[in-house]
Amino acid sequence: MTEEQVKILIKDLESDRIERTISFREDKLGPAVCALSNDFPNHRQSGYVLLGVNDDGSVKGITIGDEELQKIGNVKSNGNVLPQPSLLVSPVFHIDEGDVVVVEVSPSLYPPVRYDRRCWIRVGPRKAKASLEEERILTERRVSYAKTYDLVPALGSGIEDISVELFKINYLPSAIDKDTLAENGRTIEEQLASLRFYDIKEKCPTNAGILLFGLNPEFYLPGAYTQYVKFSGKEMTSDVEFEKKFSGALITELRQLDDFIKSNVIKERPVKKDSFQEDVARNYPYWALRELIMNAIMHRSYESNAPIYIYEFSDRIEIINPGGLFGEATPQNFPDASDYRNVVLAEAMKILGYVNRFNYGVTRAKNELIENGNGEPDFDFTLTTKFKVTIPINQKW
Repeated sequence: MTEEQVKILIKDLESDRIERTISFREDKLGPAVCALSNDFPNHRQSGYVLLGVNDDGSVKGITIGDEELQKIGNVKSNGNVLPQPSLLVSPVFHIDEGDVVVVEVSPSLYPPVRYDRRCWIRVGPRKAKASLEEERILTERRVSYAKTYDLVPALGSGIEDISVELFKINYLPSAIDKDTLAENGRTIEEQLASLRFYDIKEKCPTNAGILLFGLNPEFYLPGAYTQYVKFSGKEMTSDVEFEKKFSGALITELRQLDDFIKSNVIKERPVKKDSFQEDVARNYPYWALRELIMNAIMHRSYESNAPIYIYEFSDRIEIINPGGLFGEATPQNFPDASDYRNVVLAEAMKILGYVNRFNYGVTRAKNELIENGNGEPDFDFTLTTKFKVTIPINQKW
């Protein structure tokens, strides 16, 4: 974007594709990005947030530095705008003795988009909270856009194939703000559809709905489970000491898997230090191992009939999931770049607390493994249809 193009955007006071603000606070940027992502007027064109510009089109005259640019990046990565928005941040332009930055927001393929559990849209030149009917329009519009596999309707299934109680009690209050929930104008199908778990047109749950809340997900998605095997030695020919299958609705399976990692896989023992002090040594750092397993669940291909395998050997853990790197992620830019094969599942895992921030988990896991004495995990990109990570045991264990 050139400076001349920025000046044209600044002067266009009537457009419903432009938001002007001088605030870098997330509670200002978040709703603005959310509203432009929803593209309620259906322009199917990018919208723009002009930072450093007053509502009347005058440049405020502020200085925009690294701290302000970091706040813009946080809007995309911290998971408060879901599904994750597509943003492009311009360089800093110096116009009329003030700095201006333009954030280009692409229309989402997976509306409705929410900020902090609320759906925002553009109504003329201002933003507003979407009404129930406006949300319905966004939900219906989604079926005409491209779909990821978790958004595809699970044809042949029905509302009776999912646990409505799990959805209403364990998920809905975390996904939708209480004021919206208090508006009792939606059927359960419409509530599910607004969060991408139900296809109104086909009158059946989506694959994401079956995965998260299904009474028997494997009936529709045969590979939708995780298989854990512990071997006594370093090879798969070693004796099997223990094995366990994690299956069923992901909303409960994730919790069971999390508890299992914490209580059955992570081991601790005291280590003597100088001055008669003791420290605690761990075979694997809990958060890093949990993150890499959750990453496998979030990014795997559910079109495959193969499960996720977690193999624990005496000297390492191997995690293997169907589906190689996806979209923009390549062996050259991983883990700095990422893409989402399962956008609905990624959103759900963020809402449920199994993902803290987008794009940071693998890097943090690597750092924790190094700090714990395990060394770096090895990512195998040669398997084409699979993704494998090998995690060495703590070298002092």
